[in-house]
Amino acid sequence: MKRLFAGVGVTAIAAAALTGCSAGEAAASCTNEIVNADATQVSVWAWYPAFEDVVDLFNETHDDVQVCWTNAGQGNDEYTKFSTSIESGSGAPDVIMLEAEVLSSFSIRDALVDLTEYGAGDVKGDYTEGAWKDVSSGDAVYAIPVDGGPMGMLYRQDILDEYGIAVPTTWDEFAAAAQALKDAGAPGVLANFPPNGRAFTQALFAQAGSVPFTYDSASPLEVGIDVNDQGSKDVLSYWNDLAEAGLVATDEAFTADYNTKLVDGTYAIYVAAAWGPGYLQGLEGSDEGAEWRAAPVPQWDADNPVQINWGGSTFAVTSQASDPEAAATVAKEIFGTEEAWKIGIEQAALFPLWTPILESDYFANLEYPFFGGQQINKDVFLPAAAGYSGFTFSPFQNYAYDQLQEEVTSVVVDNEKDPSAALDDLQSTLDQYATDQGFELTN
Repeated sequence: MKRLFAGVGVTAIAAAALTGCSAGEAAASCTNEIVNADATQVSVWAWYPAFEDVVDLFNETHDDVQVCWTNAGQGNDEYTKFSTSIESGSGAPDVIMLEAEVLSSFSIRDALVDLTEYGAGDVKGDYTEGAWKDVSSGDAVYAIPVDGGPMGMLYRQDILDEYGIAVPTTWDEFAAAAQALKDAGAPGVLANFPPNGRAFTQALFAQAGSVPFTYDSASPLEVGIDVNDQGSKDVLSYWNDLAEAGLVATDEAFTADYNTKLVDGTYAIYVAAAWGPGYLQGLEGSDEGAEWRAAPVPQWDADNPVQINWGGSTFAVTSQASDPEAAATVAKEIFGTEEAWKIGIEQAALFPLWTPILESDYFANLEYPFFGGQQINKDVFLPAAAGYSGFTFSPFQNYAYDQLQEEVTSVVVDNEKDPSAALDDLQSTLDQYATDQGFELTN
């Protein structure tokens, strides 16, 4: 199966050119100190901020296993190197940091170890239902969750107060607030709808009931695709209407211009994941006197809230691991202590999925000076995490996201298609791609 789906993996994941050292070199080198040279060494690729302190803590507290850590690049840079290692049959690390959305893209290539036989069930209770679903496919478990992105809304209290606008709790109120801000002559807009939102856009669709994919690794040749459902069309139409009226921007996310607009008052609201506060605080050029606060993400039906998630990363054991049991120990335990998680929270602004710290008074009661001392976890992100029920990704998720981005751009930027036609085209494109790659469509 690895060879059969090699094209799927390369197309869906390897979007960046190889740079720097080869995968084999990266796996063999350590950027950290090995405390016990006689212990089993487990090579790890990860790009977490402040991860060196977490690695040092693990090595200092484990006599029988030691982590040899390398930063092999972030996101697609790392995935490209991993794909090369899969094709060559060597050079992969024992444990690899992967975003939850790409797990199926690698498991279908026989690149990941099913952790059920290495004690995954022993730690399942330490994670929320949604977090565990994101790393599972049928009865198989392909990774251990680490951090997540339950969604909320970060807003400029000072801007809303200046124009007499209440914090919106529903999407109808959000649209009314956008109109009110424009009518008041504000120099900016209420928010931005990025055409390259990808997982962000998919999360908004999911809030309206979209279930775009059905997939179970037990039947790897079958996939269900339903990306042109009415909920998704309604959401895209909603944002397109706001964009056409000049009530929201359609700037691409994560550019220098976008980062400036996040903090200079151009956007009064930032619909964000739980990692958003850390991202926001790391930007330069903030308005002097800006008053940031956090609130729950707006709902379509206030009486029946639906919580959504944007992003999240995991630790998976690769099929090239020389000692899968030791590698599984690292995946399960490296972020399995309060001390490790305090490093992740306080130094890297990670949102934990490990429930002993997620449900602790320490995390709930944290006050954030950037948000005026607000306890944003208790007020916003903890309820969002608790209500998130998980998501099923396709075995070619990056390709699906690429096509989603093209269709959204055709609607809100190029004005070439209406939302319904764009999502119908997305359905046809993904159906054809899946069929060409050897999948049987179950929808």
